[in-house]
Amino acid sequence: MSDLLKEVVALSKRRGFIFLGSEIYGGLANTYDLGPLGASLRKNVVDLWWSEFVEKRQDVYGLDTSVLMSPKVWEASGHTQSFADTLIDCLNCHFRGRADHLIEDKLKDVNVEGKTPSELWEIINKEHITCPACGKFDWTKPRQFNLLFQTKIGIISGEKNTAYLRGETAQGMFVNFKNVIDSLHPVLPFGLAQVGKAFRNEITMGKFTFRVLEFDLAEFEYFIKEKDWEKQFEYWKKQTQKFAEKLGINKEKLRWRAHGKEELSHYSKRTEDLEYKYPFGFKEWFAVAYRTDYDLKNHMEKSGLDLRYQDPHTGEKFIPHVIEPTFGITRSLTTILIDSFTKEDKRTFLKLSPLIAPYKAAVFPLLANKPELVRMAKKVFNDLLEEFAVAWDERGNIGKRYYAQDEIGTPFCLTVDFDSLEQKDITVRDRDTTKQVRISLTKLKSYLKEKLK
Repeated sequence: MSDLLKEVVALSKRRGFIFLGSEIYGGLANTYDLGPLGASLRKNVVDLWWSEFVEKRQDVYGLDTSVLMSPKVWEASGHTQSFADTLIDCLNCHFRGRADHLIEDKLKDVNVEGKTPSELWEIINKEHITCPACGKFDWTKPRQFNLLFQTKIGIISGEKNTAYLRGETAQGMFVNFKNVIDSLHPVLPFGLAQVGKAFRNEITMGKFTFRVLEFDLAEFEYFIKEKDWEKQFEYWKKQTQKFAEKLGINKEKLRWRAHGKEELSHYSKRTEDLEYKYPFGFKEWFAVAYRTDYDLKNHMEKSGLDLRYQDPHTGEKFIPHVIEPTFGITRSLTTILIDSFTKEDKRTFLKLSPLIAPYKAAVFPLLANKPELVRMAKKVFNDLLEEFAVAWDERGNIGKRYYAQDEIGTPFCLTVDFDSLEQKDITVRDRDTTKQVRISLTKLKSYLKEKLK
């Protein structure tokens, strides 16, 4: 793990963003819990996504579909046959990992996307890549491993009771396509969007919330006519990057990478990843895929229901094609924390966009043992709380309070001092510059609203 990532992980625990899952029992690999600030950060990212892609548009409709679906859904979508990673085990220490990740970590310039287990094994043998845990070269041969989590429905086990935790949220939107058509009668092009949990039984190697077993996805299926797919693909690439930049991410650390033919998912004709430059290299953050008519066509065939769209003007019936922008919300937490992590000579702070910062401001009395300062500060705090997410802190000296708020990314600290009692104003300290100005209490809300845009 890089020094930067170690510092981000340490800050995340220290300040209540992200905790190791089941930590009091030694943890469960590749699971994490969100602390109070992490939960707020996640909610703010999701709310911004929902606002940008659902509430501000007339052509995208929100859904919230079930995690558990009929196994027939995953058979029709191809996930029970084609949704797999290539695993490899060390016979000496029983370390288990992904063969492609093992190669990527040792050979930075080797492209392993889309390679078969035998091709990966050939590289491991040729380069004599040893186990990262024990240093031995004593491997099983790589083999395919399905990523869907299996579970049982009901109290009697058996093949008929098998179900899967969803590996993506997309299928819930495809199987509800007809319900939306029949109830809301949307006109093409239109999208169905949702945010929710997805589960993948992946073997990962210590990259925080970048790749975990249980994660939040925000994605939508945008239904179009086939002839428009290239134009729509380029449009949604621009919208996806625009959202990434709206999160406050340094655009110099972003790039698009197209999937080669050998690495495309079974449903995709074209996929491009918006990659971010993590401490462990450029990796996928968001993605845009052209899923053609693969999913609706297969569900129509397997279910026996007519899932065609009827053009209200021409009467023509056809299966729409789909552009799918996908946004990893859980992965976004690692991305945002890494990107915003800033160290200066005397302080560390998170340069979070005000749009997603857990607290927009923090209110302090200069001295906690002066009742008149505490009363005035509490009044300011309660007044702001009606419109903003605001923190209250009266512990320790003012410098320590500034430091604590810097580390959690609070854009502004507001201090009531003795002059405030006379002048009816407050000191406002900017997180990024540390500069301070005095603002009249009557103008404080309008000042913050302008600054927090």
